[in-house]
Amino acid sequence: MPKADRKKIYENLFEEGVLIAEKNFTQALHPDIKVRNLYVVKSLKGLASQGYVKEQFAWRHYYFYLTNEGVVYLREYLGLLPGVVPATHKGRETTATFEGRTGQRGAGQRRDNERSAYRTNQDKVTDVGPGNAPVQAVRGPRGGFGRGPVAPKQDE
Repeated sequence: MPKADRKKIYENLFEEGVLIAEKNFTQALHPDIKVRNLYVVKSLKGLASQGYVKEQFAWRHYYFYLTNEGVVYLREYLGLLPGVVPATHKGRETTATFEGRTGQRGAGQRRDNERSAYRTNQDKVTDVGPGNAPVQAVRGPRGGFGRGPVAPKQDE
């Protein structure tokens, strides 16, 4: 593998922090880097064996994630300054702030349709529904509780 191609792969990996490559070794060029796809997969598998990238494989695609040790290694290999970090290691800018409620929780007005009103509703009738009627055992061809055959009647 030419050193210029390896450098392109490492630069792209360091810039983005992640790299995706299809498991197609006959593919002419990688779509993002314009280097043979075989070079991309094999060089990143080599970095994965050394612990510099984390490798994940799903649906015929390799996903390579740069680790902290990999950042240090690529920074040395590419000769970059210590302040340069990959895109995945940069912090997010939090310009928009959330302005939520002011005051304490539950300080709002109570409405009739809230859950607490449902729980304390006194209009409910409690003697309806399954389990409230007395159980009666019925003897006969269709009676009983469904546990075995009907017992024969005993004559007195």
